[in-house]
Amino acid sequence: MPRVYIPIMPKRSSKRSPPDDPNEAARRLLDEVIEGSEKSNEEEKPSKKNPAAVALGRLGGMKGGPARAKKLSPKRRSEIAAKAARKRWDVYMSGKK
Repeated sequence: MPRVYIPIMPKRSSKRSPPDDPNEAARRLLDEVIEGSEKSNEEEKPSKKNPAAVALGRLGGMKGGPARAKKLSPKRRSEIAAKAARKRWDVYMSGKK
């Protein structure tokens, strides 16, 4: 009777194991320090957008969709929804994302 070898996948932990080589440990530590300093530099940059303009634009966007839907007739809303569904279905059937 032939022997059957069934390989067992090793369990992977979410944490990285500490390296055995001290040079690898030093490199990993430096990479983490450098990565952390780059993140702190990004956080210090001021936003280029005017907060008042952002709030106003968002407010208009929040009002615009429902106001447009209210203005449209039920038949036209149905046509728009059918067109959107048809487009989504075409993309799905073509395999594109």
